[in-house]
Amino acid sequence: MNIDFLRNKTLVADGETNWQEVEKGISRKIMSYTDDIMLVKVKFDKGAIGAEHHHPHLQMSYIGKGVFEVKIGSDIRELKEGDVYFAPSDIEHGVVCKEDGILIDVFSPARQDFL
Repeated sequence: MNIDFLRNKTLVADGETNWQEVEKGISRKIMSYTDDIMLVKVKFDKGAIGAEHHHPHLQMSYIGKGVFEVKIGSDIRELKEGDVYFAPSDIEHGVVCKEDGILIDVFSPARQDFL
């Protein structure tokens, strides 16, 4: 799927971009991005696991819907709609979705591997 039209896009309606299945129970849609920042919606089915990983990007995530068990380094906490977490550069982090949910992820710089 070509999403170049989202680069530097200032106004984006939800229906302008499609969900892409990442793995069973997890889909994402890139909403807008520049080289410096990217916003991505990630949809999780109950029980889906965002496996622990790390990357050089800064990441902030807003729980838009649902309940997630979030692990950042050695810290583990259950977060729900309206809560936020921050994953610093190169720190292991991951989530387990406790009920159907959506994360709104912001990365800096943009995740070129998502493009």
